[in-house]
Amino acid sequence: MAETDFPTELRSLRSTLTRITDVTDVDKLRDEVAELSERAAAPDLWDDQANAQKITSQLSHKQSELERLTKLAGRIDDVELMVEMAHEEGDQEVLSDAAQEIESIRKALASLEIVTLLAGEYDERDAVVTIRSGAGGVDAADFAEMLLRMYTRWAERRDWTVKVLDTSYAEEAGLKSATFEIKAPYAFGTLSVEAGTHRLVRISPFDNQGRRQTSFAAVEVIPLIEGTDSIDIDENDLKIDVYRSSGPGGQSVNTTDSAVRITHLPTGTVVSMQNEKSQIQNRAAAMRVLESRLLLLKQQEEAAEKKEMAGDIKASWGDQIRSYVLHPYQMVKDLRTEHEVGNTSAVLDGDLDGFIDAGIRWRAQSLLEN
Repeated sequence: MAETDFPTELRSLRSTLTRITDVTDVDKLRDEVAELSERAAAPDLWDDQANAQKITSQLSHKQSELERLTKLAGRIDDVELMVEMAHEEGDQEVLSDAAQEIESIRKALASLEIVTLLAGEYDERDAVVTIRSGAGGVDAADFAEMLLRMYTRWAERRDWTVKVLDTSYAEEAGLKSATFEIKAPYAFGTLSVEAGTHRLVRISPFDNQGRRQTSFAAVEVIPLIEGTDSIDIDENDLKIDVYRSSGPGGQSVNTTDSAVRITHLPTGTVVSMQNEKSQIQNRAAAMRVLESRLLLLKQQEEAAEKKEMAGDIKASWGDQIRSYVLHPYQMVKDLRTEHEVGNTSAVLDGDLDGFIDAGIRWRAQSLLEN
């Protein structure tokens, strides 16, 4: 095992922390915590529950961010003192512990550094994710359900709130589509790199001849709309259908026509909701997702106009972003970043941080180059 160059490692940690604190603007962060704390202490805070939840959530996130930065600075000071004492006493065991602590601090800094790369207009928002099965028949529907489980497990590992808004089950197995909401600071910015086409290669469990099957699923990620966003929707542009919710195999989930499908006629955007208890709740949830999709569409149109004005710039995002190969070998590989993992079970069980971090860094570098 190579001997750790402690002075170099400690300088590197301090340099990384300084870079993160400069980007984060710690003084501004402290001011925001103070302001939010004052608003959270207002006696009439819970008169408006939605606003109260928003304020307390923002306060919790910013306090946590400030605390992480402060603790990391303290940990670097502590490990530096640990190294000095271990050298004076010639204690190799303590030096070994210090090397492990340095590695732990480096990983924590890398995680914080990723957040500093999320500077898009809507990156701080909650995310609405839709998964749709593509080519590949029943295997594609099963793959869509596998992806839903993968993202749910990933969010749960972070203690992020996941709420399934709509599920459309396939006839034999799996899902035609599923839409879910992830509530957490920077959920959209973090998950936006997952948008695109995902490919699965495996021996099909639905093929009685045991043949290899390739199937596809599409992942869409949009930021959740907020009350301050300016999206005007003309009621005359909407077609609203109500129908009875259903579960796997057509089993009735509701005895009333509570499910809602809203079509935005000018753009052809369709949103369906059935997982809330009432038609009113499903309509409200559908409108929120419709507004979010139209907001993102507006942003994409503006970006396309800017790109056209700037000239012919090579597109940085392809449709197919990742392959999950379960046969004849085991490998999950991102086609943009070249990040790959041989433990496919771990990835499909929610171990996605390596892929997402690599994707965020790749996107930031691509934007820099363009």
